[in-house]
Amino acid sequence: MASADLLRREEEFYSSLFDSAKGDGVGSRSQMIERKIEALEDMATKVSNRRSRRWLNDRLLIELVPRLHVEEIKGLFAPPPWGEELPLSAFCRTSVGEWDAFRSIDMDAEARLMQRMKNSSEKQRAHVDEDELVALNAWRRIDRQTREAIKKNFLPDLLDIYEERVRTFIEDTSDKDVLVLNVQDPFQRLLLHGVCEFYNVTSTTMTSVRDGKPWKTTTIKKRQGTGAPSRITLVSFLRMKKNGSQ
Repeated sequence: MASADLLRREEEFYSSLFDSAKGDGVGSRSQMIERKIEALEDMATKVSNRRSRRWLNDRLLIELVPRLHVEEIKGLFAPPPWGEELPLSAFCRTSVGEWDAFRSIDMDAEARLMQRMKNSSEKQRAHVDEDELVALNAWRRIDRQTREAIKKNFLPDLLDIYEERVRTFIEDTSDKDVLVLNVQDPFQRLLLHGVCEFYNVTSTTMTSVRDGKPWKTTTIKKRQGTGAPSRITLVSFLRMKKNGSQ
């Protein structure tokens, strides 16, 4: 327990802890706080009881904290109901009639609306699944060696160029039944043959001589069963497989 002398000194210093005399200047207030802090520190070194030392430390912290202004005190009790009012929600800003119409919707009408949305989603998903199945079957038409080469060294920009040429050739309604491309690089020519197999067209490479050097010419023709190009391109399909869609 604190001694009688300690309690007396505490009473002298804390008789006006929060209320200073009117008219005191800033300097006198600062000097008073400094004297109180010095006295508290001096008393804290002389007290051995843990509870008394904690009590003195609390008083020391109180002296170190400046007085709070009205706005600061108000901020301690924010948010509402003590602080500033919250902005109105979207429901509160909505007119009563519109909100009541939404809130009191007929349950049968709500069920029909939800069913239509569900059917629409299922049809869209079925359409996507069908396109993915067509692209998967087209991918399986490519021989295994070419598939491994395409996956190992994926060149989307080059494949896009080949696909654009082949798709345009397939969709051409004129009497043109042959597409001729001159691809001299062996690996690029392999990719071209893979694109042709994906779109179900034949591709044959012939070798001739031009300026004393071998010259490769790839001839592409439509098959009897060649139909409209897949909605999903080869590049898109490979990216889907990479992302785990297939």
